[in-house]
Amino acid sequence: MRLFFALWPPAPTAAALHAWAGGLDGRATRSENVHLTLAFLGEADERKAAAAATRAKGRKHHLPLQRAEYWRHNRIVWVGPADTPPLLLELVKSLHGELRAADFVLEDRPFAAHVTLLRKAKRPAAFPALPAAEWPVGEFSLVASVHGRYRIVETFQLR
Repeated sequence: MRLFFALWPPAPTAAALHAWAGGLDGRATRSENVHLTLAFLGEADERKAAAAATRAKGRKHHLPLQRAEYWRHNRIVWVGPADTPPLLLELVKSLHGELRAADFVLEDRPFAAHVTLLRKAKRPAAFPALPAAEWPVGEFSLVASVHGRYRIVETFQLR
């Protein structure tokens, strides 16, 4: 079992993103698995991770879906904001700080706000227009991944 923290879109937004990705060449993320990862922990203690998350500070905001990109190095297509919203950066900084204070080891690279929609993708000649989808962010979740299936362990409300 691997653990990570993520934002989950409303079901209609996840469905719209899944449908958008279905028009491209690659293995699409299932609609119910569409998410934005905030921190990846790997094999870790659920209770310790949840305790750290309760101390993280963040405020409600919206995640704009303004751009689509192809990353050649790992052959994924992703969507996300043109620039990471300041309130999302604030949440990530707080969450990462609390996790590090609890002795979790996190990836040592800058946070990149992206939602992976296709794996093993071929570079598209052009991207279709992104769906007009709303993604209000009012909470984040601790998620367990077992054999590609996700289970929300606990959800944390933003103020």
